[in-house]
Amino acid sequence: MGLDGDHFCLELEDGTKPSANDLGLEKEPKTIAIEDAVKVLLQGLGEDVNREGIKKTPLRVAKALREGTRGYKQKVKDIVQGALFPEVGLRDRVGHAGGAGGLVIVRDLDMFSYCESCLLPFQVKCHVGYVPSGEQVVGLSKLSRVADIFAKRLQDPQRLADEVCSALHLGINPAGVAVILQCWHIHFPNLESVFHDAKHQGWITVLVSSGSGVFENENADAWCDFLGLLKFRGVTADRILTRDSEKKSWCPSYSSSVAKVSSELIAPNPRMVAAIASILGSLGEDSRKELLETPSHFVRWLMNFQNTELEMKFNGFTCGIKDVLKPNGECSHNHQQLHAELSLSFWSQCEHHLLPFHGVVHIGYMCPEGFNPIEKSLLQSIVHFYGFKLQVQERLTRQIAETVSSILGGEAWQ
Repeated sequence: MGLDGDHFCLELEDGTKPSANDLGLEKEPKTIAIEDAVKVLLQGLGEDVNREGIKKTPLRVAKALREGTRGYKQKVKDIVQGALFPEVGLRDRVGHAGGAGGLVIVRDLDMFSYCESCLLPFQVKCHVGYVPSGEQVVGLSKLSRVADIFAKRLQDPQRLADEVCSALHLGINPAGVAVILQCWHIHFPNLESVFHDAKHQGWITVLVSSGSGVFENENADAWCDFLGLLKFRGVTADRILTRDSEKKSWCPSYSSSVAKVSSELIAPNPRMVAAIASILGSLGEDSRKELLETPSHFVRWLMNFQNTELEMKFNGFTCGIKDVLKPNGECSHNHQQLHAELSLSFWSQCEHHLLPFHGVVHIGYMCPEGFNPIEKSLLQSIVHFYGFKLQVQERLTRQIAETVSSILGGEAWQ
């Protein structure tokens, strides 16, 4: 968005103009309320909300959250009622795919949702099956749309599976509905713990199920048929979590290690907590008990990226670097060798959308022959120091390269 006096011109990065719906969304009070709340979060991180890189962040975040939670404004009946058809081959109210035991399956529906405990997005692969009752069937594409209504809300996997199952059972009136969800939740470390866990796993995965009618009994033959058709997709009964175990093992906010770290921190900034509570209300949520701790969880996680002087910490950490690089026996300053460290993990936060991203960094550098190469642990520390900020990949890459180069007094590439 560019401002010119009292006029403004909107243009997307690809040069196209936004639609009328986008313009209307930007002006809605709920969008503006979320923007104001995001500005409070950025200020709590020590950021300048007028900095070029994050000037548009509040609007981007507001639009993404409203789009990602549009399910609160949608109704299942609006989708299902117009897509119900008489079952083919009905005879005595029993169809060829109905009461005789036929099973309709739609698998591998890719979706995403927001974790109700920490507000981080998680990925979902949904498998749906139902047995027609001998009266009507629904268009296959509608199964995906119904599932997406509930995915586009603040969720946990088991509740999501239950809501999709219940909605389809009420909408289609089948003999039974089965829903299986494979979910992936990003497991983001904090700056302190990442140094002690070099093999940190970036994702937590769970498999949950929900059933109604002929699928209500977990040991029913209908489940055997459904799981048998999904087994080659990696879905097996022994991996499906029970309702009692799902919550504790799912969101990192509930893990003992995160709880231990969080308990040692100062209480979250009250203004930032209130800002998250305001966002929840703007998205269409009430004060249900599952969301009571969500603002605190999110703020504690977000404070990992506080705008602190990490360079000062880095300077203290790397004192004595000359000893690390001192010559090892005879050396020649006229010859240089290429050294490389590959697949150094990094964790960061996109400053444009306040969403996490992670990956690996490959570092190559020239070092005089005979000098000790830089230790991998030091390079990994440099990556972590610059990663734990609001970042864009280009700046992160440049900062790492410039720091390694300054240590060497020579050239470095990534």
